[in-house]
Amino acid sequence: MALATQAQTPDRRALLLAAAKAVGSVVLGKEKEIRLALACLLARGHLLIEDLPGVGKTTLAHALAKILGLQFTRLQFTADLLPADILGVSIFEPKSGAFVFHPGPIFSQLVLSDEINRATPKTQSALLEAMEERQVSTEGQTRKLPEPFFVIATQNPHHLVGTFPLPESQLDRFLMCITLGYPDRGAERALLKGRDRRDLLQLLAPVVTTEQLTTFQHDVARVHVSDALLDYLQNLVDTTRTSDEFAEGLSPRAGLAWLAAARAWAFLEARDMVLPEDVQAVAVPVLAHRLVPAKQIAEGREGLVRRLIKSVPIP
Repeated sequence: MALATQAQTPDRRALLLAAAKAVGSVVLGKEKEIRLALACLLARGHLLIEDLPGVGKTTLAHALAKILGLQFTRLQFTADLLPADILGVSIFEPKSGAFVFHPGPIFSQLVLSDEINRATPKTQSALLEAMEERQVSTEGQTRKLPEPFFVIATQNPHHLVGTFPLPESQLDRFLMCITLGYPDRGAERALLKGRDRRDLLQLLAPVVTTEQLTTFQHDVARVHVSDALLDYLQNLVDTTRTSDEFAEGLSPRAGLAWLAAARAWAFLEARDMVLPEDVQAVAVPVLAHRLVPAKQIAEGREGLVRRLIKSVPIP
């Protein structure tokens, strides 16, 4: 059964396009990256943005929180940050004679983990349970996180001073990893002539309500996937496990993440079924941070993913 009638589908698509356009009014010249970020959140995934300082990573996270109407917290990661600074801590209150738990910044709908790789591995790992289980276990108690719950993390390239590489287990919790890159000449001219991005962020108003976002997420999970499409996806995953081009193959969790992202991309295209083009459209952001080449190649990890797509025919 289709997810929406013909009358409903254009409204849904128009709303999502309006959300993307609103973000694009602040983050200029990055239409594809904005759509990928929206697809990641629609698929209930977490987003890692890796790039040089100053290209708009934090601005993109702020803008997404604004247009989606989400409770937002920014957490600046530093080398001296402790897990309790993220999760929260119990403090003794003399009036009540008891310890009272004070929730940390993780208890927000959208948590911006800024420069996540500037914190130590111990602090980075404090996010693992929250990202996977959407809950936090502290001091012998398990506390649920709000719904919806997203982590958007920014990361500086590893060659910069003062960074700690994210472990593979942490990277795997991010549904997508994207880069923004430098703006093109036209977008940069508009940046130079336009208003300060921080001022523009304050002018953004929610385009999608929390209730609509939750509904969209449920709809994404119901986007139809044919057996032929699953054959194609499994062939791609199997190739990573059998080809000598890859140091290690994709895990079952990675396959599920790829399918969820493809469903969300199809949903953004106002379709109620996944096509091979959807699988291909999200391949690089879903796989490039998961796949490692068996030997050094000039094209890097993104090139490795493109080789994979070219090597497996569509059934």
